[in-house]
Amino acid sequence: MKNIRFPKNFLWGTATASYQIEGAWNEDGKGESIWDMVSHKPGIIRNGDTGDIACDHYHRYKEDIQIMKQLNVNAYRFSISWPRIFPSGRGEINEKGVAFYDNLINELLKNEIEPVVTLYHWDLPLALHKIGSWENRDVIEAYVEYTKFMFDHYGDRVKKWITFNEPEVFTVMFYGAGLFTGKSNIKGGYIASTNVNVAHAKAVDAYRNSKNSDGRIGITLNLSHVYPQSNSTLDAKAAKFIDGIYNRWYLDPIFRAEYPKDILDYLKERYNFPPISENDLKLLKANPIDFLGVNNYSCTRTAAKKPEDLSSISKLINRRRIKGHEYSQYGWEVSPEGFYDLLVRIDKDYNHPPIYITENGMAGKDDIIENGIVQDEDRLNYLKQYFENAHRAIKDGVDLKGYFIWSLLDNFEWVAGYSIRFGLIRVNYETQERLWKKSAQWYRDVIAENGFETL
Repeated sequence: MKNIRFPKNFLWGTATASYQIEGAWNEDGKGESIWDMVSHKPGIIRNGDTGDIACDHYHRYKEDIQIMKQLNVNAYRFSISWPRIFPSGRGEINEKGVAFYDNLINELLKNEIEPVVTLYHWDLPLALHKIGSWENRDVIEAYVEYTKFMFDHYGDRVKKWITFNEPEVFTVMFYGAGLFTGKSNIKGGYIASTNVNVAHAKAVDAYRNSKNSDGRIGITLNLSHVYPQSNSTLDAKAAKFIDGIYNRWYLDPIFRAEYPKDILDYLKERYNFPPISENDLKLLKANPIDFLGVNNYSCTRTAAKKPEDLSSISKLINRRRIKGHEYSQYGWEVSPEGFYDLLVRIDKDYNHPPIYITENGMAGKDDIIENGIVQDEDRLNYLKQYFENAHRAIKDGVDLKGYFIWSLLDNFEWVAGYSIRFGLIRVNYETQERLWKKSAQWYRDVIAENGFETL
């Protein structure tokens, strides 16, 4: 048996996002978001699900905080619904929305749980979508105004801030899928991703100049270690390209104030991508982060059959299941070694940054219930393997400071609706009953001991 113990003051938490759990989509003066718009359009979300009610966290937050307290978590990562604060994205403030987050933060602190706030987890105010979303630089200024209010109003109590969650997803991926417009626009997605980096840098600057600048601020990126399918030169080139598209395009501007040349060249050739402004790069350089949030669930495997495949992302991603490997309900490979390799790579390539795992978890069916407890052995085993590799990374010098499980509750999983369950706590969406899972009980005990025993 191995006795695994994590560093003193390690943050153990859970993570959620506003649209996925709050509900109350049109209550108390909240404005519409792009996800209100999308979920109300037929044919986009599986089973016609919406986030109108979700987990009803808006009304049940005290109950949910008591669950967190029973879980022993010492931190809770959640996001703010921008249109709940600024219904039109900027201008008039919605005081009832402000009061909700005041009450949530105060209740967390009362229960000795640190609030870790994500400023943007995809629910853009619909009014700002209508003027061009993140392709329009005016949205950058609206975002900065919103963040300044957040820092000034809540910064006396919130000491850890995350500017954005997963820019790759809400820019390149959603734009490419045409999720909000009905038309694919990959070039626009990459332009949006560079604008988001500018918004991030300006928000960091605003925080440094706020009256409550004594905390820490960072960004959360979804990152995945890339493995070539073979030792061939072609597969090595494929892996470098895919790593550039999914990882370096987001890491390099944050840590090095530059974009990877190979990916810039690719975008210029394929999409006539415009040059990056020197002022934008200077802004990034002048506003370094205090920590990096890493969201990781799996690894990426890639292969190229012929040289011309190297210009096609879809041809390079190998989604075939590998015999003997485990996969989640979502079809994602369970890859704790990929998790370790990713952390070590970030540490080595980006000068040993402080890191928080801001999301990690597993989708499961969760349909076996015994004695009132969901028997989610697959998730428990997944977490055990990932925790072991987190500990291994720490032993090997990675400055890992905390771990947030996705998610506290089963919730609205974007286009998958309620068909996928990631929670430590099961939610009955008909009755809103919360039911513990076996993984939650195990996690509670891990936190109590700041570690666990394993074979």
